[in-house]
Amino acid sequence: MPEYAFDDVAVVMGTYDEEQAVGRVLDDIADVTDGQAEVVCVDSSSDRTPEIARERGACVIEQEPRGYGEAVREAVLAPKSDRPVVMTTDCDDTYPMDRIPEFLSILNDGVDVVSGDRISRGAEMMPAFNRFGNQLFAAVASALCGRRLHDVTTGMRAYRRDLLHEIAWTQNTGLSAELLLRPVMRGYVVVEVPIDYAERVGETTLNPVSGGAEIAGSILKICAEERLGLAG
Repeated sequence: MPEYAFDDVAVVMGTYDEEQAVGRVLDDIADVTDGQAEVVCVDSSSDRTPEIARERGACVIEQEPRGYGEAVREAVLAPKSDRPVVMTTDCDDTYPMDRIPEFLSILNDGVDVVSGDRISRGAEMMPAFNRFGNQLFAAVASALCGRRLHDVTTGMRAYRRDLLHEIAWTQNTGLSAELLLRPVMRGYVVVEVPIDYAERVGETTLNPVSGGAEIAGSILKICAEERLGLAG
């Protein structure tokens, strides 16, 4: 069984015009991991986000804006080192970076994916419409995949790096759901851990209505593909 340490971890994120928050997030990661974690940002910003990230030692990969999933998929597959753990987060300071050691400890128990569950603790800082939507996504996904899931769209997860390269990721806006549902439905060991969720810093760029519709469509498509054995 592996014994992962902080220098085995790559923390990755897609960044888009988050100059107000990204520095704080990167400082928190450095503090919690004693500066040992690799950080990769896939950036499509028009503000100072990439400069701030580079100033703090992050590897910044710039791409044209193509959506959340395109950036995060590039991020999770980007680390060129042999670091065996990839951890995703968002760059808006909503997720508790001080939980990284706990996520790592759970992976050390033989788990493939550790997923941060915002919903079980109420997610009171999340807009009510978004909170209801995330609860609905989880209920639908649970019914379709045959396992109770609490938060299928969280941005904070830790993965065995090999797993990320064993599955073909196809979704864009719905990638967060895909990154949980495909491993669950393929029998990987997936654990949800309740986490706190803070009010975001800065304005969101995701339209909750059109984005929600895309996520719902992704959940239906992913579950159907996995049930029928059509996915790569």
